[in-house]
Amino acid sequence: MPERIRILVVDDHHVVRQGLVALLNIIPDIEVVGEASDGLQAIDLHKTLRPDITLMDLQLPKLSGVDAILKIRANDPAARFIVLTTFDGDEDIFRSLQAGAKAYLLKGMTVDELVATVQAVHSGRTLISPAIAEKLAERMSTQALTNRELKVLERIVAGRANKEIASDLQISEATVKSHINSLLGKLGVSDRTHAATVALQRGIVHLK
Repeated sequence: MPERIRILVVDDHHVVRQGLVALLNIIPDIEVVGEASDGLQAIDLHKTLRPDITLMDLQLPKLSGVDAILKIRANDPAARFIVLTTFDGDEDIFRSLQAGAKAYLLKGMTVDELVATVQAVHSGRTLISPAIAEKLAERMSTQALTNRELKVLERIVAGRANKEIASDLQISEATVKSHINSLLGKLGVSDRTHAATVALQRGIVHLK
């Protein structure tokens, strides 16, 4: 009998996590060795269990999926991840693959797609569907926001006025306006409302 592929499942939604565990455990060559409900727990369990593959959600309590991937790979560069999420924004995809994920799946996938992806990643391949590849290409063709522009954009999405943003970031209102003009250009939009919409659609910013 070949050794089974050892999986760690990370998702903060109990029902979703239990469903994934139940599905995977009926596949003959797959074994779920652990479950985590937040990013910090994922790091601890990965260190203890050393799974072959980790299924990682993106929006997690305490530490995001992308940050958890980065921290785990800092200790174990050979660690393999499949991102499994409801988010299909190009920025989410870009950050995940940049962090080291080997595949990116949406939670509407079939069991066959999930199993095929697990087997492909276990064999050392990176698996990106045509739809995900198209979104990634869109992201690669756009200008990245600076860290400060991103902080301003997060506050625009939260509904903060320029004066409040300036106070939050301890910069002048004129500097805030300069950052806004720059990020509007990079996002290809003409106003703050459209910028907030695009930021949420693309996964640049998530509502807390």
